[in-house]
Parts: sequence; C-alpha cells; structure tokens
Amino acid sequence: VQLQASGGGLVQAGGSLRLSCVASLSAASIDIMQWFRQTPGNQRELVARITPGENRIYADSVKGRFTISRDDAKNTAFLQMNNLKPEDTGVYYCAMLPRGSANNLWGQGTLVTVSS
Repeated sequence: VQLQASGGGLVQAGGSLRLSCVASLSAASIDIMQWFRQTPGNQRELVARITPGENRIYADSVKGRFTISRDDAKNTAFLQMNNLKPEDTGVYYCAMLPRGSANNLWGQGTLVTVSS
C-alpha cells in the first residue's frame, strides 16, 4: 500500500497551494484521511482531518485558511492552503487510517516553503 503526496513548492506569503495524496488502496478501505506537518524545530503536528462523512477538524493555526477534502472515487485527499504564512513552511505528510486499523499509513512528505 502506498500514499503518494504532491503539490508542495515555493510560494510567497499570501499565496496558495493545493496538496494531493493518492492512495493505492480503495477509498472504501479508508476511514480517516489526514494531513500532518513538521515545521522547523517542531514535532509533527496534525493539520487537518476528514472522516468518510466529511466531518472536519483543523489545527487552530490553520482554521479559516486551509480546507481538507476527499474524493473517494479517486482515493485522494486534498489540502487547499490559502493565505499562506512563512510559519506554514515545513514538510507536509498525508496519512490515512484504514478501516479497522489503529495505525496510519503515511505518505512520503511534500515540502512547502513560504517566503516573506
């Protein structure tokens, strides 16, 4: 099983990026889809989470700026990031929790750099 994340890059403050994460397993097998990030000097943190019923949770630092979504027909999770700030710079990881499992599957990470 693989998760392939993409969409990172360099953007100026105030700009936008859209991250994607495609899973090699059926979305019917996936419970929660999530995005985490690791910013310089900090531990990995949860950015956003979405359930199959599209209930969403966001970190306080990204509320109102980031939107998580999922396309189960394409086994894909998205993270739309608007009004990016330099403190959003870091490596973003997608994670998916298979149904019936207690352990996330992890993608390889995609680097987001926001310049001031």
